[in-house]
Amino acid sequence: MLTKRIIPCLDVKDGRVVKGTKFLNLRDAGDPVQVASEYERQGADEVTFLDITASSDQRNIILEVVEKTATQCFMPLTVGGGVRNIQDIRNLLNAGADKIAINTAAVHEPEFVAAAVAKFGSSTIVVAVDAKRALEGWEVFIHGGRTPTGHDTIEWCERMSQMGAGEILLTSMDRDGTKEGYDLNLLKQVSARITCPLVASGGVGNLEHIYDGLTTGRADAALAASIFHFGEFTVAEVKRFLGEKGVAVRLPTARLVEPVKV
Repeated sequence: MLTKRIIPCLDVKDGRVVKGTKFLNLRDAGDPVQVASEYERQGADEVTFLDITASSDQRNIILEVVEKTATQCFMPLTVGGGVRNIQDIRNLLNAGADKIAINTAAVHEPEFVAAAVAKFGSSTIVVAVDAKRALEGWEVFIHGGRTPTGHDTIEWCERMSQMGAGEILLTSMDRDGTKEGYDLNLLKQVSARITCPLVASGGVGNLEHIYDGLTTGRADAALAASIFHFGEFTVAEVKRFLGEKGVAVRLPTARLVEPVKV
């Protein structure tokens, strides 16, 4: 049985970890290097680092922050934000990233995903999808949730899977930061249409929400931010809860740890 992954997410703006609600009203949540190091100590399987304004500001991701994080953390690091071409991917991998998340550039040029997979392998390429409810279904947004694209989310995720994406990182903009739980209907529909792993994102408020996303939502990994950043739960607590409910996870070898305030 494949283990389910628990992935803290670091949304970064101006070199600081931030967290908002529905992509708005951002709060400071600490230094990215310190925050990532703490999550590694707690037993996170991976950490996702997203420069949330790189695309909308039309600038490259802050490589020095990625380098510092990768130098001090040895768990897999997924990095996204402002990735526009093959050289951007190469620069991030050289800075220490293990996977590269592509969002806006994939919408502008879908073939870029296939080209990136051909160059670096599918296991390196993640397609991040920000989805918002529309009159029918969900619409894909880009530029950090600022710009609608007209793409249907279910069809877009399926297309990106067919392009060779190693996994889909699917965020419900409607649930982001609300602590109301993942959009399970969205997760189920996407998981039924793609052949690559699905990472659930947006809305975690308690441990049951993560369990539901991995079981009812059929996600392969659970991404969360607020519950970790502000000390409500540790990664170790999440994993122990899931393990007790029969979900296969990589349990921390150390004792259950309390969050360190950063």
